[in-house]
Amino acid sequence: MRIRTTTAAIAAVLAFAVVGCSSDSDSEADTTTRSSAPEASSHADDGGSAKDTGLPPEPTGAERDAVLAAVMDVNSNLTHDEDKAIDAARNQCAALDGGATNADRTAAQRFSYDGITLTDDDGSHINIGLRKTLCPAS
Repeated sequence: MRIRTTTAAIAAVLAFAVVGCSSDSDSEADTTTRSSAPEASSHADDGGSAKDTGLPPEPTGAERDAVLAAVMDVNSNLTHDEDKAIDAARNQCAALDGGATNADRTAAQRFSYDGITLTDDDGSHINIGLRKTLCPAS
């Protein structure tokens, strides 16, 4: 009984500490995001804000299919959630174009989700596919 009470108290303190720490920075970020972002935005109107963050516009049609095929080439399980794969691809393009120091490792970590763990070599193949589709080197 004493262990349960102690464990519950520790869990409550940790939860409060985590929420307390994250709420300050989150509320600041939320305020900044809300004040600078347009209230109604479509993917077609996303060009300006996407360029500001380094993200390429969300691909559609054949371009989307090509990005998903490049990711699927590395591991077919990565495209079960297509939206997640596209988001990861766009973020990886921002890293590639932003001069990430270890882009292969970054890709491997970014695409390691839903129980899938990729290697740096897998990340390299993802980067090659993204350079051929969504974010060619400029």
